[in-house]
Amino acid sequence: MRLSPDEIIFWHWGPVTLNATIFFTWLVMGVLVLGSWLATRRMTGDFHPTRWQNLLEALVTLMRDQIRDISRQEPGRYLPFVGSLFLFIAASNLLIIIPGYEPPTGSLSTTVALAACVLLSVPFYGVARNGLRGYVKHYIEPSFIMLPFHIIGEFTRTVSLAVRLYGNIMSGSVIIAILLSIAPLFFPIIMQVLGLLVGLIQAYIFAVLAMVYIASAATAHAEKEQAGQQPGKGES
Repeated sequence: MRLSPDEIIFWHWGPVTLNATIFFTWLVMGVLVLGSWLATRRMTGDFHPTRWQNLLEALVTLMRDQIRDISRQEPGRYLPFVGSLFLFIAASNLLIIIPGYEPPTGSLSTTVALAACVLLSVPFYGVARNGLRGYVKHYIEPSFIMLPFHIIGEFTRTVSLAVRLYGNIMSGSVIIAILLSIAPLFFPIIMQVLGLLVGLIQAYIFAVLAMVYIASAATAHAEKEQAGQQPGKGES
């Protein structure tokens, strides 16, 4: 029984190895790029959009509304990153309906890479919103003693993001493999349907948590400044 698509080797030459994780990661990216091109190649601004344009606009609108509700900010600057995370993870998990496909999110290397992107995006958006001084300042508040705890917190939540996604997808694949050996006609169909639902939920949870981490870094300093500028109750 395989615990990761990393164990499936398609091609090997010297130090270069093409395993299932790399192959299916590029496959998912190709599907997303091709689907985006097909959906937008006849995009129009009139009142008669195509079905694919309607679907795409509804999806983008849904993601914008979710980002706005979570961050309480305009979603434009966050949509490309958070939306890409959601679409990649969702597509990776939903393509399990294709026989022979192995979801790259079932590999710890993929989920660590995705979590590392979130780790780097937090200071990126934090500095862009508050400036370098304002962003670094929140690490030493309320006291510089909190600096190591803030840094440890940044890394531990990144690890939890990676392990949560990997654990859920890997465990689903293992359960399907076990049931396939017990009842090859009945249980796998049910578990495959549940796997699609779980995969979509995990993509949503990953994107929401990423947005929460980014929004907290981008707004923490600004909210403290606004609170400091507000008059006290006795002064109003």
